[in-house]
Amino acid sequence: MEILIKTLQFFLSLSILVIIHEMGHYFAARFFKVRVEKFYLFFDAWFSIFKFKRGDTEYGMGWLPLGGYVKIAGMIDESMDREQMKQPAKPYEFRSKPAWQRLIIMLGGVTFNILLAMLIYIVMLYSHGEEYLPAENVKYGIVADSLALDLGMQTGDKILMLNGERAEDFMEIPREFIMGNVKTVTVERNGELLTLDVPESFFGKLVQSKGEGFFTIRYPFIVEAFLPNSAAEAAGVRPDDHIVAIGDNETWSFDEFRVAIANYRDQQTTIAVDRQGERLEFPITISEEGTIGAYVKPMADLFEFRTHTYSLFASIPAGITKAYTTTVDYVKQLGLLFRPEVKATESLGGFITIGNIFAPTWNWLHFWSITAFLSVILAVMNILPIPALDGGHVMFLLYEVASGRKPNEKFMEYAQMIGMILLLGLILFVNFNDVLRLFK
Repeated sequence: MEILIKTLQFFLSLSILVIIHEMGHYFAARFFKVRVEKFYLFFDAWFSIFKFKRGDTEYGMGWLPLGGYVKIAGMIDESMDREQMKQPAKPYEFRSKPAWQRLIIMLGGVTFNILLAMLIYIVMLYSHGEEYLPAENVKYGIVADSLALDLGMQTGDKILMLNGERAEDFMEIPREFIMGNVKTVTVERNGELLTLDVPESFFGKLVQSKGEGFFTIRYPFIVEAFLPNSAAEAAGVRPDDHIVAIGDNETWSFDEFRVAIANYRDQQTTIAVDRQGERLEFPITISEEGTIGAYVKPMADLFEFRTHTYSLFASIPAGITKAYTTTVDYVKQLGLLFRPEVKATESLGGFITIGNIFAPTWNWLHFWSITAFLSVILAVMNILPIPALDGGHVMFLLYEVASGRKPNEKFMEYAQMIGMILLLGLILFVNFNDVLRLFK
């Protein structure tokens, strides 16, 4: 069921993004009185799922979910309609319009994707605000894994500053490290502030670990509820109990308990809890899987989260800023792919990777947040100067504006063809990466 829900969210999001993107080209073309012959969600190679015609435009849905397109009259595009290009140019065709108008038409899709991201962020900020976990509210500190220990961090450290500036949202701290932005990190340890240097070599180690082995939030194992046939419940543990030991191991925090319980798989031992200041011990049988059948309290109950709230007028600039920063951050992430330690060929993913970022249960807030982010990605990827993408057409149009002459049409055809082959190869490669990961 989880796979089905993720798949439905993926295709709904993809459909919205494709339609909005192609609407950008469509409305810009119509504004300059350029005929749009087709408007399709997904590609209709050989046949379409449905289609209808209104005015000069055929609208439809193809069967191949690799995007969508608008066929603009008099333009060398995915259709590779050479016959039309052999005819004399007509006033309503793309090639008959001034370069600046054609440039606006080609930028229409990217512009609409950025506008969609802005709109989603504005609505989300106005309706739900922006929840965050202040770094100072992570009161139990971190669980330091191997990479954090290499930096000089310790379990229990509270991360307060990055590069000498106060870290506002704790959840943003790992991202800052992954982006390679952190030069120093200041932690509170036993009431004292310590500033640790982050060496240049750390970025490579972090990338190679794929973000694992760094740090997590430290929190106590306070029981929220129980699974059916729970060993903990049968032993006498109750909701709100704080599990502080198992066998001979003191386990104040959940991470300590998770490590210690592995030593007691399929064994009888004792479990100790703190119940309103009183320490109690119970005999318990640990399952073969090394579990006791108890849920830990969610972080929202253990830590004080805060929410930035926005009025309607405040949400507009905030949403625009969020779309801008998301775009800039994604461009920086693309730049990281060119660093050798990233191993870009292993990092790229296709439809399965994208689908997995959606929640396993239907959550509209999460869905729209992911859709806004994917809209930014679609805009950035489309503006890359690669033939067959919008950015390729923009590149040739900028050359025309600068030089005062159009590129040769035969050259444009070959460039479009090469670009399509490269894109198809990339799509096959990233999805092959996804398949390989399933078997690792």
